Amino acid sequence: MRRNTLYFWLPLLLIVLPLAATPATAHEDGSSQSYRSTELIVKLKPWADPTVFAESAGLRLQSRSNSRIPGRPIYRFDIADGATPIAKATALASNAAVAYVEPNYVGQVPEATRRSSWVVGSDAGAYVAQWAAAQINLPAAHAISKGTDVIVAILDTGIDLTHPALANRLVPGYDFIGGDDTPQEEGDASSGAFGHGTHVAGLVALTAPEARIMPLRTLDSDGSGDLWTQVVALRYAADHGAEVINLSFSFGQRSQLFDDVVADVSCSAKGYTNCRSRRQPGAVVVAAAGNTGARTRAWPGASSVPGIVGVAASTAQDTLATFSTYGGQIMVAAPGEGITSSVPGGGYATWSGTSMAAPFVSGVAALIRANEVYLRPIDVIQRIAASNAEIDGPVHGRLDAAAVLSPGP
Repeated sequence: MRRNTLYFWLPLLLIVLPLAATPATAHEDGSSQSYRSTELIVKLKPWADPTVFAESAGLRLQSRSNSRIPGRPIYRFDIADGATPIAKATALASNAAVAYVEPNYVGQVPEATRRSSWVVGSDAGAYVAQWAAAQINLPAAHAISKGTDVIVAILDTGIDLTHPALANRLVPGYDFIGGDDTPQEEGDASSGAFGHGTHVAGLVALTAPEARIMPLRTLDSDGSGDLWTQVVALRYAADHGAEVINLSFSFGQRSQLFDDVVADVSCSAKGYTNCRSRRQPGAVVVAAAGNTGARTRAWPGASSVPGIVGVAASTAQDTLATFSTYGGQIMVAAPGEGITSSVPGGGYATWSGTSMAAPFVSGVAALIRANEVYLRPIDVIQRIAASNAEIDGPVHGRLDAAAVLSPGP
């Protein structure tokens, strides 16, 4: 009998195209980029007063509580003089008070308006017994660790807070889109990215069944979100005890702001308060590599910050998925084609993308950290990369959970 399945076929990446600006320059990459039309993100020099700077620069310091990165002189300003963010960034790049300046870029899941059809189906049994779990040797890994009490934060579209696969596995999260304490997925199946966060969360739960999941809603149901929301949520996750952070979106270009915050939360940079604790030596940041099907650099997966790892997608045949981004910056692949997981309403569905591969790596990072609580993020990532199984394709290593937990001499 033909099995009914709920089949979402999306390369599941949020493509945000931020403009990287150095202290001396700001570069315009073209009209295809989108951004908050009245906002600008500025890192000031330590001696600069943000109010005085804003008055002199044609900006207005936002009064909202999340308009500064805690402990950092990084601010989100409103543009008060009618200039475009690109023009304003270019004008301010050489200002003596400015360390760097970037527009607050906005992106959206590319396939949101061209979604393929899907049919309701699948079940909890198919979710647990799917090929991906066996391929990465999860049963053997679970004999060593199940990720007990490690908190994994998921920055996404929110989750179905009542889904059976996630019951009793959640810690309090936050909805950065709605501005409340209920990061519930909103919308319906007509929204291109609806169900994405629930699907990702289910894969973390499958991989690390005793880990705790912190849902952070940073993207709307259509997959849209902005740069500022992502970095504020990164800091929130780390400040609230997350030891692993999963990001299933990417930027088309390097963002100094994003790198700064990832360096903070992964303790790759000095100064972040949580990094002074030996018990919590920073969060491992895991990012989907991208769904370009080409050798390209997509951030944050392509970031050179030591505490982050980009993840490509592999297939049941142990090859690189044709849609997966690859390149020298990508050290590991994980199952990402035809992956079954939870979706809103208590159901299950099959979806494909590097967004499905990343939570397998996040879950395995939680398995490691449950056993070795003092291990630094860079050491967790190196352990994962060194224990890869060899596969065909331009990314040669595929996640092996059992090998990661039983490293050789």
